Amino acid sequence: MAEDSSTVRVAMIGYAFMGAAHSQAWRNVHRFFDLGVTPEMAVVVGRDGVKAAAAAERLGWQSSATDWREVIAREDIDVVDICTPGDTHAEIAIAALEAGKHVLCEKPLANSVEEADAMVAAAVSARAQGARSMVGFSYRRVPAVALMHRMIADGAVGEIRHVRGQYLQDWITDPEFPLVWRLRKEVAGSGALGDIGAHVLDMAQFVTGQQITGVAAQTETFVGRRPLPEGDGALGAATAGSGAQTGEVTVDDAAVLIARTDGGALATFEATRFATGRKNHIVLEVNGSTGSLVFEFEDMNGLRYYDGSAGDRAGFARIDVTEPTHPYIDGWWPPGHGLGYEHTFVNQARDFLEAIATGADPTPSFEDGAAIQRLLAGVERSAAADAAWTAI
Repeated sequence: MAEDSSTVRVAMIGYAFMGAAHSQAWRNVHRFFDLGVTPEMAVVVGRDGVKAAAAAERLGWQSSATDWREVIAREDIDVVDICTPGDTHAEIAIAALEAGKHVLCEKPLANSVEEADAMVAAAVSARAQGARSMVGFSYRRVPAVALMHRMIADGAVGEIRHVRGQYLQDWITDPEFPLVWRLRKEVAGSGALGDIGAHVLDMAQFVTGQQITGVAAQTETFVGRRPLPEGDGALGAATAGSGAQTGEVTVDDAAVLIARTDGGALATFEATRFATGRKNHIVLEVNGSTGSLVFEFEDMNGLRYYDGSAGDRAGFARIDVTEPTHPYIDGWWPPGHGLGYEHTFVNQARDFLEAIATGADPTPSFEDGAAIQRLLAGVERSAAADAAWTAI
């Protein structure tokens, strides 16, 4: 462990898209928020030593390594941040927790319910020894989403009747886009369902405080074979060579589902990477007996609220979520100065470090991550049974 108890030394496993996002969070979090501990970016780990060293230099890490097992065994490492594909999450997280490290793991938690349950068991055991664990559902840390959660808990929409969520992207609409790791089930676990659908499902349960109890779903793979990639396989980084061989796409390209919650609400969700023209289009709407709330990521600093008690003056009003009384805003800019995508990861690091400093259990926990894993598995079972109603 770090000699100075006010410092936690972080090892990050993986350095691609999520690694870059997490790195800027570790660099900046203590500069904007008054925390009980300060992160020190000790080492970044990757399989390719040359690329890992370059990532360390580019992203601000003190050193690089190629063997995550050796890094986890180091006594000077306090936090392990897992930013690797899903097929490695369970092995790394369990080893880190057994070594007494605090663990932040990207979503989805694992590639199967069995792996997720094993990770939960390790987290429970480690928690008793003071090691904290959290899964990275970063959109919970968008201030407008956190405010939506607060307002619903305070009764702003009354009894919840409808929940509808969308997460739409288009980055694989071209059939010549290569077969990167996110399109291979043995590495990614699932496709649009787990990659982006998991986010909007978690957001829905988080803001409403209700759990999904059953689903009827369909999934589709629109392009069944793709050129094998040249390059490192990271999202958007690989290219297909001319005359490249092809491989089978083994995950879903899109998923749609209807659902019920334990509060009696009717819900609908859509996740696709084939919505031509949509880059990162997230919408979450909650309709209640006395009001409605709508979040759109493309207007991430705003929240639209319909107050049914306003009578003939009722209408959707935009709340500018930039006031210091709004979630997370106290460490950032003056009112009216919006935040961006990268700030969600800083806010996430803030919550995780504060939990470590105070000895609290951070959320979303590994148990929360495992619950989403069971939900994803239920969606897949329903789709395999031609949209049969499936209890979660």
